Amino acid sequence: MNIVVCIKQVPGTSEVNIDPETGNLLRSGIDSKMNPYDLFALETALRIKERKGGLIKVITMGPLHARDVIKEAYMMGADEGYLLSDKVFAGSDVLATSYTLSQGINKIKPFDLIICGKQTTDGDTAQVGPETAEFLNIPHIANVLNILKIRDNELIVEMDMPNTVEIAKINIPCLLTVDKDIYDPRLPSFLKKISTRDKKIEIFNFKDLRDKNKKKYGLDGSPTQVEKVFPPKVDKNKEKWTGDSRDLGEKIAKELKNLKFI
Repeated sequence: MNIVVCIKQVPGTSEVNIDPETGNLLRSGIDSKMNPYDLFALETALRIKERKGGLIKVITMGPLHARDVIKEAYMMGADEGYLLSDKVFAGSDVLATSYTLSQGINKIKPFDLIICGKQTTDGDTAQVGPETAEFLNIPHIANVLNILKIRDNELIVEMDMPNTVEIAKINIPCLLTVDKDIYDPRLPSFLKKISTRDKKIEIFNFKDLRDKNKKKYGLDGSPTQVEKVFPPKVDKNKEKWTGDSRDLGEKIAKELKNLKFI
């Protein structure tokens, strides 16, 4: 089975700066790591490979230093790695990101299954996986808790719904987004780190993709724009009030009015 896993490099800290003009995260010079949810996606692919055999390809979009998460994926057992990197892709929202990933995945065909993490810690939209499937014109299921059966032309999975856990059948090729409870991710292997340190990572830029319409990528291809992003203010000042419930209630209400919360 040919499996593609979408992974992403995200900030490894909550202390990040924001570009005041674009509202984008300034990622240069900060610690980064693989998106934690993508570890579950990669582990799912590795488990399927151990059961059914096959090839695991990982793909990510980002600056050149995003190669680090592909190297981490190699240390866990991925077979091939691809990076989509170009200034044209900068500032992508979920729609432009999904379209760019779909273009990259089309370049690394064939695939039977695409696996994504539920969401990313720097976006939390949980939309990229399903939107990528739509661009690829393949079926998809989100919030997968378990893969019950793997057949030649279909999968049977458990998916987490708001009030129930449902069992669904989906035809191959397809895309799944997996929940964090599906498996415990394995640790990277030091032996694999040594054996894969020179392993090739193929880099695709804008000119390598089939669709050369720049209006579908990056900021130009993003219908949603960040209006304003700012870090929360931390106020450690404390004030202690004492009194009976009536007095305290009146005081709290007055203070909320002063702060214009009510």
